[in-house]
Amino acid sequence: MDFNDTPDEAQFRAQVRAFLQANAQLRRPDEPEARPRDEQGPDALNKAKAWQAKKFDAGFAGITWDKRWHGRGGTPIQQVIYNQEESRYALPRGFFEIGLGMCIPTMIAYATPAQLERYVRPALRGEEVWCQLFSEPSAGSDVAGLRTRAERDGDDWLINGQKVWTSGAHYCDYGIVLVRTDPTVPKHAGLTMFFINMKSPGIEVRPIKQISGGSHFNEVYFNNVRVADAQRLGEVGAGWKVSITTLMNERLAVGQSPGPDAQDILRLARTLTIDGQPALEDSAVRQQLADWFVQAEGLKYTRFRTMTALSRGQMPGPEASITKIVSATKLQQIASFGIDLLGMSGAVTDPALAPLQAWFQQALLYAPGMRIAGGTDEILRNIIAERVLGLPGDVRVDKDRPFNAPAGGR
Repeated sequence: MDFNDTPDEAQFRAQVRAFLQANAQLRRPDEPEARPRDEQGPDALNKAKAWQAKKFDAGFAGITWDKRWHGRGGTPIQQVIYNQEESRYALPRGFFEIGLGMCIPTMIAYATPAQLERYVRPALRGEEVWCQLFSEPSAGSDVAGLRTRAERDGDDWLINGQKVWTSGAHYCDYGIVLVRTDPTVPKHAGLTMFFINMKSPGIEVRPIKQISGGSHFNEVYFNNVRVADAQRLGEVGAGWKVSITTLMNERLAVGQSPGPDAQDILRLARTLTIDGQPALEDSAVRQQLADWFVQAEGLKYTRFRTMTALSRGQMPGPEASITKIVSATKLQQIASFGIDLLGMSGAVTDPALAPLQAWFQQALLYAPGMRIAGGTDEILRNIIAERVLGLPGDVRVDKDRPFNAPAGGR
């Protein structure tokens, strides 16, 4: 494992720092690194678009993307370096990760050159926002169990059904959607992927009110939505193969959970007392902090392993799932413990009054979602067990049965 930048990496880091120092504002010491999108204010999307355009014009958007698609043609480690440096600045975040991290890479793999010429640049410059429509009420972790259907109608397809938990659908311009085109074959074989205009007739987006007060997730209903066959990504019935491309990119786009982290709970504990004594002198508090510090260090060095692989031109493997499953659980535990430390003041959610701008209060509300987004704990444990440890896979009795066959197989 190599902890140091190479000379080329150090030079790139210096370029990034110069750009950020000239164009962005550093976060204050007491300011959280990132907030959920719904808490960034009504103008956050416009600010995010303006910042994305500035990054694009400076050559820091799509760092790893091919220059044909308006990228920099750089390396994955350069993207990691940029992300490290940008995280120190107070910037609107969270609007483009799905589109640029999952949707557009899928388009690049399967869309036509003319389509890429039309859609890639506006997405990369932040002019158009994309979402991913996979999950359904009856098919969350089991994506291949989805029921939204598409039926052929001449040169078009008619889509009917429902998606749920679609992040950002209420402000997105386009999306990629996985649908069932043949229910008579096994569930993985009857799927097809399309890209769609989210303003198409027949699409209804209903924001889901979250416990945090935000509404970032959505239900999306399709009622005879007409989509041209030219908008199909991959072959008919090959949607599972296309979706794997999307999900592999998701493992890289959705990884480390937002804070608060071990250093943040330590900072909070330094300001509080328990029974008239500093919280840091309480043995139970110290034990919890030590456990989270060990986890944070383990995650840091696991990420360093990934960074080392990227620096050497390699791709991280399925072990990257460890980062997400550990960090999401740790986030929920730290948020809950922080509220306990705050006592009655933990009920104060006004950022102007609460310590650390009510970061722990908000984290307690959004943390459970982090254990679902990008793969549930159970799915990630299966990935680690099967693909990292080499353990036998789960028994899947419906894997080879036609999707529309009765559950008993008769």
